[in-house]
Amino acid sequence: MNCQELVELVTDYFDGALSAADSARFDEHIAHCVWCDRYLEQMRVTIRTVGRIDEQSISGEARSTLLAAFNDWNGGQRPLPEPPG
Repeated sequence: MNCQELVELVTDYFDGALSAADSARFDEHIAHCVWCDRYLEQMRVTIRTVGRIDEQSISGEARSTLLAAFNDWNGGQRPLPEPPG
């Protein structure tokens, strides 16, 4: 696995949705790549931090800006679903 593949699979990794083979390749790469290990830790911190934000505390404009940024992160190939309501 290379660094780009790891970045593309990080969400599935955190969701526990990787196949056993991909999970093993992911873990092997992390064990030998200090940059991806740091990236993974940054993602963990981000998830913990964002998980503390109350959805109602985010303005509609901020929500739209964030969704647009996340939809654009990979050229829009994997769009985020619109929130309910």
